[in-house]
Amino acid sequence: MTEIDAKTDALVPAWLTVPDIAEMLDVDVIRVRQLIKDGQLIAVRRGENRALHVPAAFIDGDQVVKGLVGTLTLLRDDGFKDEEMLEWLFTPDPSLPGTPAQALSENRGTEVKRRAQALAV
Repeated sequence: MTEIDAKTDALVPAWLTVPDIAEMLDVDVIRVRQLIKDGQLIAVRRGENRALHVPAAFIDGDQVVKGLVGTLTLLRDDGFKDEEMLEWLFTPDPSLPGTPAQALSENRGTEVKRRAQALAV
């Protein structure tokens, strides 16, 4: 879990709290915290009470967006910190088009992973 700056916070269009995600995924809060701990989701502390929040774009109905976990693993392996991953995922990429997070939600994970792998070169 990380603190983020205002610039990165502004890139993410919507956030969900851990209890919100637990309800959407139909699991308990402990399971969501485990997903965060295991690196399958990125959570940041934000807002007045510094509650944990996850980008809403990471959840698709009752599951984690397909391709997200693999993309996060690639970025982490490339040395990205959580804030840098959020910035990359939510910064528009004209070659996609849109943001990598949008592309993942539109089931274009292969294109996103290709770009993430290219960052390591």
